[in-house]
Amino acid sequence: MIFPISDDDRHLMSPAWITILLLAANVVVFAMQLLDPGLTYGWSVIPKEIVTGVDLTDPVLIKVGQQVGQIPQLPGPVPIYLTIFSAMFMHGGWAHIGGNMLYLWIFGDNVEHRFGSLKFLLFYLISGIVATFAQIATNPDSVIPNLGASGAISGVLGAYMVLFPRNMVNAIFFFRIVSLPAIFVIGMWIFLQLVNGAGSIAPTAETGGGVAYAAHIGGFVAGVAMGFFARMGMKNHEPPSVFRRIYEDEPKVRRYW
Repeated sequence: MIFPISDDDRHLMSPAWITILLLAANVVVFAMQLLDPGLTYGWSVIPKEIVTGVDLTDPVLIKVGQQVGQIPQLPGPVPIYLTIFSAMFMHGGWAHIGGNMLYLWIFGDNVEHRFGSLKFLLFYLISGIVATFAQIATNPDSVIPNLGASGAISGVLGAYMVLFPRNMVNAIFFFRIVSLPAIFVIGMWIFLQLVNGAGSIAPTAETGGGVAYAAHIGGFVAGVAMGFFARMGMKNHEPPSVFRRIYEDEPKVRRYW
């Protein structure tokens, strides 16, 4: 229903280099996946591997409804827990990476300017880790690959909603381009994740035909929590930043919080 395409970046003071590097890293890894499809099965997160600490290397049969399928399992990194990080930069298809990178491009720069580059990178990785374990918790015995930047980017959305609730987001809404407050656009997004996740949580993103709703919710919650900590530390001792400019220049923001 609501498809974001850009946001109000008039307050940005410089390029968000970590966001740009994360975008580039995701594109490079996806290109590697296209060149070597086996990379997906060795370096994505397999919940059962993380829970047991054992790298699965033989094909596994699974049953979905009345159909039986085989999932390849190839050697991964040592230790296998490194897939928690590698899977954050892997994707299951063009639509998967395209949607994720669009959201990272729209919302990542503002959050990076608020946190600072290195803190933003740490924030991004923590959001992804929390998202991964949230998804694993829904089905720890699953042997279906989990991959994608969705969990980490969900954290970015959570922090953005906390830090920039009134920032205007341009979005396609019923075939029209409209400008809506971030709190509405992102709030609608997380509402849909909660509704869909409550009904059916699939163990993977695009490779298995489903969406990792638990990962989205887990990453979002982590982002909201870290966003609140960042906002509370902003009021007294804050270097020049996007959020400080808005806070000082627009009294409505001050009253809102």
